Amino acid sequence: MTPLLALLHLCDSLFPIGGFGYSDGLEAATAAGLVETPADLQAWLDVCLDEVLGRTDGPAALRAWSAFGRRDWGAICDLDEEITAMRPAAATRRSSRAMGRRLVTTWSALYPEGRLEHLLDLARLERLGPALPIAFGCACASAGVEMRDAGAAFAYTRLASTISAALRLMRIGQTDAHARLAETLARVPAVVDAMMTRARPESFAPAMDVAAMAQQYLHSRLFRS
Repeated sequence: MTPLLALLHLCDSLFPIGGFGYSDGLEAATAAGLVETPADLQAWLDVCLDEVLGRTDGPAALRAWSAFGRRDWGAICDLDEEITAMRPAAATRRSSRAMGRRLVTTWSALYPEGRLEHLLDLARLERLGPALPIAFGCACASAGVEMRDAGAAFAYTRLASTISAALRLMRIGQTDAHARLAETLARVPAVVDAMMTRARPESFAPAMDVAAMAQQYLHSRLFRS
């Protein structure tokens, strides 16, 4: 299996990590009337890319990629604890760890490797979740995917997941939704370049954090976060 094919497999929407069940606060934002139009969705995607991916989850995925290659398990555990603590909403902490654990479990079953099994042992000992960015970075490193490609792929999977949720939550056609995705993806290479120079993850997306925390109070909902 080439790194490219492995990466395509990992990024496919059919890969079973359960991401279809989470909107990362978009459902609460649409219910509150904060995201109603294609322009609103574009603004949401821009914050996802620049703040959540560019400053928080993306750098965490790349640092996990690097630590996994060095077999630096202490650094991975510390990074997992840090990135989890940065999520104010309990629902997003749970969802990230649920998806991350399922990703590593499935990836290890499909492509067995000693380092992945050790990562699962740490998860069983509750030394890490792992959170989704950590799991994704480690899976990419195990498959020989280059760091820059791992960062771009992670950004794509999260942005595409947002579009999938938007199609179920908003009055927006598929072509219009994917036009918003294409516009955002055009900026991914520059954001990945910035990720690779960032010393450590940072977090500042207050509106999205508040939306994620409000999710549990919706009268009826499609998503768990």
